[in-house]
Amino acid sequence: MRALLNVRSLAGRVFLLEIAIVVLLVGVGAAALALQSNSANTNDARRVTRAVAESFAHAPGLIPAINSPDPSKVLQPETEAIRGQTGVDALNVFNSDSVQLTSPEPSQIGKVYHQPDYVRTTVVPQLLEGNAVTFTVKDGGANAIATSVPVVDTDGTVVGVVTANITVQRVHSIGGNLPLMFGGAAAAVALAAAGTALVARRLLRQTRGLGPADITRMYEHNDAVLHAVREGVLVLGTDGRVELANDEAKRVLGLPADVERRPVSELGLDDHTVELLTSDEPVTDAVHRAGDRMLVVNKRPTAPYGGFPGSVVTLRDSTELYALTGRVEVARQRLQLLYEAGVGIGTTLDMTTTSRELAQVAVPRFAEIVSVDLLEAVARGEEPEAGGRRLVRTALAGADEGSPMHGTGSSLTLDPSTPQARSLDSGTPFLVDDLPGTRDWRALDPPNAARIVDMGMHSMLAVPLRARGVVLGLAGFWRGADSAPFDRDDVTFAEELAARAAVSIDNARRYTREHNMATSLQRSLLPSTLPEHTALDVAFRYLPAHAGVGGDWFDVIALPGFRTALVVGDVVGHGITAAVAMGRLRTAVHNFAALDLPPDEVVGRLGELVSRLDNEASGTEITGSTCLYAVYDPVDGTCVFALAGHPAPALVSPDGTVAFPELAVSVPLGVEGHPVRTTELVLEEGSRLVLFTNGLVESREMDLGTGLARLRAVLAEDTRRGPDEICQAVTDEMLASRPADDVALLAARTRLLEADQVAEWDVEPVPSAVAPIRAACGRQLEEWGLAEIGFTTELILSELITNAIRHGSPPIRVRLLRAGTLVCEVSDGSSTSPHLRWAATTDEGGRGIFLVSQLAHRWGTRYTNDGKVIWSEQELHPAPGDLGPGLADTLMEAEDL
Repeated sequence: MRALLNVRSLAGRVFLLEIAIVVLLVGVGAAALALQSNSANTNDARRVTRAVAESFAHAPGLIPAINSPDPSKVLQPETEAIRGQTGVDALNVFNSDSVQLTSPEPSQIGKVYHQPDYVRTTVVPQLLEGNAVTFTVKDGGANAIATSVPVVDTDGTVVGVVTANITVQRVHSIGGNLPLMFGGAAAAVALAAAGTALVARRLLRQTRGLGPADITRMYEHNDAVLHAVREGVLVLGTDGRVELANDEAKRVLGLPADVERRPVSELGLDDHTVELLTSDEPVTDAVHRAGDRMLVVNKRPTAPYGGFPGSVVTLRDSTELYALTGRVEVARQRLQLLYEAGVGIGTTLDMTTTSRELAQVAVPRFAEIVSVDLLEAVARGEEPEAGGRRLVRTALAGADEGSPMHGTGSSLTLDPSTPQARSLDSGTPFLVDDLPGTRDWRALDPPNAARIVDMGMHSMLAVPLRARGVVLGLAGFWRGADSAPFDRDDVTFAEELAARAAVSIDNARRYTREHNMATSLQRSLLPSTLPEHTALDVAFRYLPAHAGVGGDWFDVIALPGFRTALVVGDVVGHGITAAVAMGRLRTAVHNFAALDLPPDEVVGRLGELVSRLDNEASGTEITGSTCLYAVYDPVDGTCVFALAGHPAPALVSPDGTVAFPELAVSVPLGVEGHPVRTTELVLEEGSRLVLFTNGLVESREMDLGTGLARLRAVLAEDTRRGPDEICQAVTDEMLASRPADDVALLAARTRLLEADQVAEWDVEPVPSAVAPIRAACGRQLEEWGLAEIGFTTELILSELITNAIRHGSPPIRVRLLRAGTLVCEVSDGSSTSPHLRWAATTDEGGRGIFLVSQLAHRWGTRYTNDGKVIWSEQELHPAPGDLGPGLADTLMEAEDL
């Protein structure tokens, strides 16, 4: 009991928490009971008042009593009697003039009842309609329920009103449930006390009388001592697993953080160390080498001292003592040289300069001659090829003129059998401490090898230049004259020196690669030339930002029916990421355009692609990129624009007017939840359309309004300029030689097809209409001088018109367009799409579209606001060997099968 009442004990804290939970549950239950009781009694009050009022209002003698000379004398005793029997607070009767005929307060009888606003506006209208009304009385803050029932005469006239009300508190009571609730709470407290007492007694037995504070203090003290000592401690089980390892043991053995419960054999230790730790033999002050550390090891079993079966190992790091013995000066010199190497190597991002700095640092304090040879792919800035053998000497220091050493810039090809090649493959150093007496190193270049020995070189060390797991080349160190031969300590130092230089060389290689990639990417992702288009004369300019590759892009895409799509976009950000994203968006636009989608759908799908790319990738996001997609039709001169957060184009009319038309603008790409809207303009022939990115008209020194005004002024200087002249004038006047942001500029001059290049016919939706249209098309082709493709064209039109009649809906139209090719278009009012399929020999149909695909150069379907258009395109003068009448007849016979 003392433990339960002591809040500092674990039992007391648990018991206090249990009491708090019980009190909380009782409080919540009481509140819920009160709310439930209040709601139930309110409903009871509404039922009671309604029953009393309706019963009295429909009493047989009520109407005569109201109409009697002294209604109060008759009604007052009856209402008081009913009030006493039913328990309502008041039962009032009013005549049609709101005079109180009865009242619990006799002084109010005969007085006019002045109705509150809420009674007059909500209750009285319903009473006049003959409806009973139950409402809450709001006078004086009272919580009462009242019901008013109209007294209706036989002719439907309301001659009075009966009102009964009762206070909700009169029926509100929760006292009956409270004893049960508090009794349950007391029982819960008693049960909690008993359970807590039992748990406390068991804890005291298991902890040998120690309380939580004592156990915590003991654990913290032991843990602090274990990890604070400068001696490694390992506790091992009999199964060879690590049960405990302190911080010093993890440091000296290089163990991972999650070493507990892992087998010693899986910790990456050398075999000798694993055998020492897992053996059953005790060890006393044994000197053991683990990697580059010298350890003093002691090992004892734990079982004799009352612990679990296993052993404890202590490790004392004595590496510094061994390293300092007789080698302090050598270490100081090497450290000084490494310091100078760290400062003097890698001052630039040029591989040749970095290689030269490595050679100059090592000569003469570490070697008489130093050579640096890089793999040929590395020297070009590329990733090294696996098994590469061709090296390029990028640096040589210490060799006099006429030396047998290969000079800078020379190429070396390693034979796979040479130790140099094996060192390059394995990434390990190659040491020759006796050049005259060793032969295998001479296989690389026997004549020069003899000359190297003759000049006094007696020791050679070849160290791979390894950075980030990749071998970049070899660093060769040569000693002669009175220098001591290279030993194993020199190998370690040379590896450290080469590693520092390799990182700088790899950084330079990566920079060279990134620079080359960025330059190539920038050149390849944007069009270098534009093909000629029937509908437009086009010119372009792209100026990259001085900071590097950007995300501005443009494109001109030929569409079926001699239409042309003009695209300009701006991807947020700079660098390779933005350039790659730009390339992906440009490819996506080409794919969407190949499907002949309308401009709003192209821009919408492009926005979905941007969202998907941002969800898939991490790091740089491209949501917020902008795009302008426009489709120009040379038949009627219409141009449909779809903008996603992009500046509107400039329009130069043939009369010289320069304007920025107001177009429907949608949110930038990747911002979801908003539809893409389009704007259609009719452009006169000879109009100039100038599309651009915001880098042209906006910068830190120039806001958007100023930039647009300057662009308008440049375009208005000479409205007769062609597209290329417009591009040149705009870039000369508005851009510096190295703009802060990249700029894409696209200028186009519109053209229209002549009237004699277009032929159209309306088609009746009956099979008999095919032959006349086919004949009319044949005559039109003869007028155009295209009789040689007349038969093929008539066959294509027959299949397309028949397909529209059978599977489409009116209106059906046929249109022929002649320019660089012949385009046949059949439109109808349905949205069904034809599909190319292989019909079986027993099928009665299904060969029409296959026939069209074989006869036409290409074909497709595009959807319009009124239906669809199926089109085909043919060469005006087919080459010999193309489909002719003979093969066409064969295909028609296949159709008739």
